[in-house]
Amino acid sequence: MGNTIFFFLILAAMIATVVVLVRGIIAFLKTTEDDLKAGAMNQSGLKQNKMMRMRIAFQALAIILVILLLMMNRGS
Repeated sequence: MGNTIFFFLILAAMIATVVVLVRGIIAFLKTTEDDLKAGAMNQSGLKQNKMMRMRIAFQALAIILVILLLMMNRGS
């Protein structure tokens, strides 16, 4: 039962990682030449940074869940 819950939590974290990655790539592709020439942080850059931080957080969550699952199975 516990393994099933961890499996679905890991799956959800992996799906969330992919969704955020795709959203970050889309934000990157929407960057215009004017955004790049402006030099200062703009909305596009802020969104890209936010998506990168969220992707890293979801990846870390997935890794932590996998480690916990392995630790639980090791004791059995």
